[in-house]
Amino acid sequence: QVQLVESGGGLVQPGGSLRLSCAASTRTFISYAMGWFRMGPGKEREFVAGISWSGDTPYYADSAKGRFTISRDNAKNTVTLQMNSLKPEDTAVYYCAARKFVVVTSYLEYDYWGQGTQVTVSS
Repeated sequence: QVQLVESGGGLVQPGGSLRLSCAASTRTFISYAMGWFRMGPGKEREFVAGISWSGDTPYYADSAKGRFTISRDNAKNTVTLQMNSLKPEDTAVYYCAARKFVVVTSYLEYDYWGQGTQVTVSS
């Protein structure tokens, strides 16, 4: 079993920044690819960013490129999502997810999920 807990969400004004963190309780964190997904009001869950077990070649949705950065610290069993230049359309519940080895963009192919953390971008 892999337990995932997100933190760092909150209310921020447009143009502001937030840093989301995901803590994993597993002794084999290094073997998992990690992804960030979000689900906005009236929308289906969508891929935001992902990083493989090796940490090479992070992958981003078009909406996140140039603004968001995903990283992982295997020694601390954590993955983070640094979000800059936030827009109102970034408002969503953000979820951390895990699957073995390689990043894919479909939420259906992830095995473990956190509880989500709310991000609201509004003036």
